[in-house]
Amino acid sequence: MQSQQLNLDVISNNLANVNTTGFKKSKIEFQDLLYQTTRSAGAEAGAGNQLPTGLQVGHGSKPVATSKIFTTGELTQTGAQLDIAVQGDGFFEVQMPDGTRAYTRDGALKTGSDGRVMTSDGLALQGGFQPIPAGTTSISIAPTGEVTTTSQSGSQNFRVQLVRFANPAGLENVGRNLYKETTASGTAELGNAGENGFGELAQGYLEMSNVQVVEEMVNMIVAQRAYEVNAKAVQASDEMMQMSNNLRR
Repeated sequence: MQSQQLNLDVISNNLANVNTTGFKKSKIEFQDLLYQTTRSAGAEAGAGNQLPTGLQVGHGSKPVATSKIFTTGELTQTGAQLDIAVQGDGFFEVQMPDGTRAYTRDGALKTGSDGRVMTSDGLALQGGFQPIPAGTTSISIAPTGEVTTTSQSGSQNFRVQLVRFANPAGLENVGRNLYKETTASGTAELGNAGENGFGELAQGYLEMSNVQVVEEMVNMIVAQRAYEVNAKAVQASDEMMQMSNNLRR
């Protein structure tokens, strides 16, 4: 019952973030618990015979992992010049207030008063992002990361890069659409968009979450029924013990 409660919590979090930009759904994984062995398979049964099967009783299940599924979500066109979606593998790199680095798939970017490109939380983008000059009239971002800004004083060109990991499921979720590197994820690998397996950039689009509402609703029904049948098993066990206690000689 505790396992199914945690399962429901994971499903609820997925549904709560169905409209979160760049959100990746989680899936929970279970393992069965230890078994009480009354008879071992292959034990001697006398006269040279062996037991073909054993007698074991399990003790339930336990959750062992909640891993992120990094499939690309649906792209929604916004038309904003600094809305960027990653089509495929890759993260944007940002600098945290303490100087460490974090990574995000949220491409709803903004510019600060000094022209720096940043997230909605004010975290500055790294990976080649340069300040946008004051008076810029247009920003063009190619699928391979080349950025061209045009202003009255002329044009500026630079190229932005993406980051990827050998095991993105091992990244640490820290909220605010951010992930942090761990020993399980591997070290960050910097590369150009559209090259060597990195995803391409789509200007004027945002990547929505990869949560499928219908799928999560079905999973919720399954979790609810599994919780219910486990509760029924506890109730049935209680009734059986009650009947035993009420026996008379």
